[in-house]
Amino acid sequence: MKLSVIIPVYNEEATIAEVINRVRRCGIPDLDIIVVNDCSTDSTRACLEAVPPGPDLRIVHHTANQGKGAAIRTAQSMVAGDAVIIQDADLEYSPSEFPAMLKPIEKNLADAVFGSRYSGREILVDTFWHYFGNKVLTTLSNIFSNLHLTDMETCYKMLRADIFKKMTLECNRFGFEPEVTAKLAKARCRIYEVPISYRARPYHEGKKIGWKDGLAAIWFIFKYNVLE
Repeated sequence: MKLSVIIPVYNEEATIAEVINRVRRCGIPDLDIIVVNDCSTDSTRACLEAVPPGPDLRIVHHTANQGKGAAIRTAQSMVAGDAVIIQDADLEYSPSEFPAMLKPIEKNLADAVFGSRYSGREILVDTFWHYFGNKVLTTLSNIFSNLHLTDMETCYKMLRADIFKKMTLECNRFGFEPEVTAKLAKARCRIYEVPISYRARPYHEGKKIGWKDGLAAIWFIFKYNVLE
């Protein structure tokens, strides 16, 4: 089964080359890697140009910064795999988890697989407020979607490509997580969770998501589960 890996990237000069390298070494032989550079202002573009090319890698550059959700939307029509996953460019998540996440889709047991950071695997401990915020958002999402997830805000969401490509995605920034979760729930898709490892990145290393994104996520949970 071919796996498409979408990597939205903004100002990740220190990590983007290593992220691509780790994706290529994830243990899945048939890969379709799509990197969307969201108009980075550091040397991310030069780092991408230095990455060894290959038929498994395509790179797109936005001419204006639009946000993570917009970068994912740019890649949506380019997906060539049977399944697709989002990979952040900051080394918080390990591509070595891909094979375990792909198995339920390969066996036709799931339409989507979420990698849960809170299901018993090793993690580099996050701050209390990030952990608390994630739990609040996951609980709110579960209430409105009638799902029973442990980690709605996880970056690692793997979907069947045919389902992903049919989705009408709207959020431009960090609202992608509640949006896609709500749309999967409304479509009655079969969602699995598998435990994953996680290395929380502090702000001094470049972590971008903040409390304003958390407030926006509450709105998106309500919007996509209730209003639409």
